[in-house]
Amino acid sequence: MTPTSNTPLLQEERTTTTATTAGARAHARAQHGRTAETMRFVPVQSAPRHLLDQLPAGVGVDRVTWAESLAFGQYTAMPLARGTRVRLTDTAGDACVHAVLYRAGALHERLNVADTVKVPWQAYPGLGHPLLSDAGRLMATVVADTSGRHDALTGTTTLAGNAEKYGAGGAHSASPAGRELLVLGALKQGLERRDVPPSLSFFKGIRVGVDGSIAFLGSAGAGAAVELLLQMDAVLVLANTAHPLDPRAEFSGTAVDLLAWRAPEDLGALAAGSLVDLGPEHRQALNNTEHDLAARSHA
Repeated sequence: MTPTSNTPLLQEERTTTTATTAGARAHARAQHGRTAETMRFVPVQSAPRHLLDQLPAGVGVDRVTWAESLAFGQYTAMPLARGTRVRLTDTAGDACVHAVLYRAGALHERLNVADTVKVPWQAYPGLGHPLLSDAGRLMATVVADTSGRHDALTGTTTLAGNAEKYGAGGAHSASPAGRELLVLGALKQGLERRDVPPSLSFFKGIRVGVDGSIAFLGSAGAGAAVELLLQMDAVLVLANTAHPLDPRAEFSGTAVDLLAWRAPEDLGALAAGSLVDLGPEHRQALNNTEHDLAARSHA
């Protein structure tokens, strides 16, 4: 996600200009300020208008903590503070974002997709859905959703599955598997492959039939977005890659826009029930988080 030029040098020109240390330095410095269609924008104020214009009315750019356009076939990871609101936008309508959450400072606590489905009695994530940790605490809540096409049941793609379907599945291959990308994100947090739990995916939906079969619904279309409100400090690891049930023979997809901003006031609004309706299980998970945070603050 380092900025790169949209007009790469010819091979012979690149070889000539980087043949010496001085030439390599000059070439590297010449890239400063250049941008690519997909990259992380640092500082966030340098993000393109189409990304920053997704901010809600009244939220200034000074509150933005993360702005990125994540290419299809790539991954990203970002530590985010409690009270952060994260917006994912399926810009062109063919993204599939596989997500895992870890508790910052206590990475052994992480998203538990089974409880995320089981506890709120809802197999299909959408507006108001709680994302629960393996300790029964609320990690995040879906506080906005114009997609409605998400999946908490089938997980992400694997090395073996992609190798069979597309011919390759390694993280640096032409068709990287979701699990391989999520592993890279976890490794950069000091974790291991075994620390990557089942993931939740956004923007490609499924439905389970009465006979137990799973139907792939695909995307809701370009511009669909989902927003998460973090209840605790967390590391969000994302992989934008194919859905395991995508019927297309070719490895195909599009970028996703990522935008996060500080919204601590939304924590109070959530607890008050003015953001989304909280079921009793959702509220208990929230209480579990708040009780734990209070106990830690007085330790």
